[in-house]
Amino acid sequence: MKKILFGITSLTLGGAEKVLVDLANKLSEKYDVTILTIYAKGEFEKKLNSKVKLKTIYNFQFNDMTNFKKKITALKLLLFKGHFYRKYVKGDYDIEIAFLEGAITRLFGAKNHNTRKIAWIHNDISKVFGKDIKAKIKIAIDKKTYGKYQTIVFVSKDNRDRFNEVYKDVRDEYLQPVHKRVIYNYINPENVIEGAKEPIEDNLKTDTISFLTVARLTKQKAIDRIIRVHKRLIDKGFKNEFYVIGDGPERENLEKQIENAKVGDTFHLLGKRENPYPYMKQANFFCLLSEFEGYGMVIEEAKILGKPIIITDTAAREAVENYSNSVIVENNEKAIYNELKEIIQKKKTSFSEKEEKYDNSKIITRLEKLLEEEVKTDV
Repeated sequence: MKKILFGITSLTLGGAEKVLVDLANKLSEKYDVTILTIYAKGEFEKKLNSKVKLKTIYNFQFNDMTNFKKKITALKLLLFKGHFYRKYVKGDYDIEIAFLEGAITRLFGAKNHNTRKIAWIHNDISKVFGKDIKAKIKIAIDKKTYGKYQTIVFVSKDNRDRFNEVYKDVRDEYLQPVHKRVIYNYINPENVIEGAKEPIEDNLKTDTISFLTVARLTKQKAIDRIIRVHKRLIDKGFKNEFYVIGDGPERENLEKQIENAKVGDTFHLLGKRENPYPYMKQANFFCLLSEFEGYGMVIEEAKILGKPIIITDTAAREAVENYSNSVIVENNEKAIYNELKEIIQKKKTSFSEKEEKYDNSKIITRLEKLLEEEVKTDV
């Protein structure tokens, strides 16, 4: 039985984290699976089945640290990654998989010719680190880092293309091209369908049209833009309720924006919800109106529940290519406003709720093929 080690920053509420839990649980039927997190106590840890082993570097959550300690810890992980790798990662694993770009990919990139290394890219690498000098330094470091991996997996074709633009020629230490492939996110549909049946106390309002997004509160998700659109709609008399499930570093700024716009009665930051599916089921429309996306795993969940979907034109377009119950809007504030206004005005009858037949068998087949490949790790 092959031994596989996945690495991720933590198992807090998030798209990549949810995918990893579902994936690890499924693969544990056939493989010896371990997950290493940098930080502990993530909400999704309890969703792992008993076959999946879990270990961590720091036995606390990232947000338990002060801002100063966060910076120091990140610097230590970067400067002493060889030490951390030997102490916490290196073992008798057949495959080591860095499941998220950033710190865990740099850590797992430490040299070890006795194991096969795979890196997973969940985001638009040209935008995820920003555009400042720190971002440029990270990109320069990571070009060498990705050369330590035999294979890089992307969750969308768009992500692969953006990666190729930033890292035009990533080669390993023997100057061989790194293998690249696209594998869409794996989701357990039964968890979504069953989760949507659970009762909740804070039901969504039903007397007007409702929109819902599930997203980490970061600049990437552009919730501030949605608030401005919502404010304009309300001022123009287009009644609606907008709900956001998720938490993150932008929450305080968004709360102030909502207060200043005087839309606290109609724009709702619900915070973290371990089970977002009852809310998703109740909402009239599911939205993912981000500045950029990797793929948008929550879109797959909304499809499983048959929800009408509205997204901005990002890599997430791949998730709705064959889903007729969706609309892609231009990635700007004016276009979002016009689309939501039209939906509210016409209560678009072209949209309906219809359960999506979700087939993940091809994804699992591709994953198992990837894991069973014999790739030379030494020369």
